[in-house]
Amino acid sequence: MTLEQLIVLHAIVEHGTFRAAAEHLHKAQSAVSHMLKKLEDEIGFDLLSREAYRPVLTERGEVFYRHATRVLQRMQDLKSVAATLGSDQEAEVALTVTATYPLAPILSLISDMTARFQATHIKMGRDNMGGPLEKLMAGEVQIAISTLDEAPMDRVEAVPLGPVRMIPVCHPDFAPARGDGMTSDAEMQTHIQVVVSDSARERTQSKGLLPGGLRWTVSDFGTKKEILLAKMGWGGMPDFLIKEELEAGSLVPLSIEGYPPAQVLHYALRRRDMVHGTVAQAIWDQLRGGPE
Repeated sequence: MTLEQLIVLHAIVEHGTFRAAAEHLHKAQSAVSHMLKKLEDEIGFDLLSREAYRPVLTERGEVFYRHATRVLQRMQDLKSVAATLGSDQEAEVALTVTATYPLAPILSLISDMTARFQATHIKMGRDNMGGPLEKLMAGEVQIAISTLDEAPMDRVEAVPLGPVRMIPVCHPDFAPARGDGMTSDAEMQTHIQVVVSDSARERTQSKGLLPGGLRWTVSDFGTKKEILLAKMGWGGMPDFLIKEELEAGSLVPLSIEGYPPAQVLHYALRRRDMVHGTVAQAIWDQLRGGPE
């Protein structure tokens, strides 16, 4: 049994066909088939059922594959350690932070990293909803701060960072705030909901929308807050962005049927299949509370 055979098995399962796996590995399809057959002959049972167009893991293959992925992850970790020990600082490290997570702790971390690694340009962006994960999986950033919505957990590592409370709010003079008790979904549909657009290119916002209601879409939460303060709509806002407004009473929470305040969990994410350099690894270690 060789590491290369395990890589071939992983590629077939990940990409769905022998042909796609061969293209991914830059090998001939016959070579991929031969390596898998040799592995199956060695262990004494079939890993994949070849009865359908797409090969499917057998029952014993499922168990074997779970252990194989752990071996491959350990090898990837070892490569990252070797790259960290044997390389100089990266020229650039890119990360992105979802707009629903506060910047203050990230800015503090980046300040520390800049002082320690002055030869590295640290590039930080801000994205909405699916944007951070899309950039991470496309290789545009090394680290993303995001929720786990639609994250392929077999392909990413995740470190919990903490929750943010999303609260539906409006100006106290906006009509829904003047009522007593809970407002129904049907009534709220007649009032403009202000939403922030998804910065991902391949998807559109699907969470936090009141079905059938009037809606304005803006590009960021700063614009959204200004609209809410102008008594022109209502919408969910991260608690850290409206702390002063809630204390001053210029924004007030809404009690809406089917739209309660929600705790949103955030994580630091990085891809499992990437070799991480010195600075990217140092940032990751600090995010997870590990060695500095």
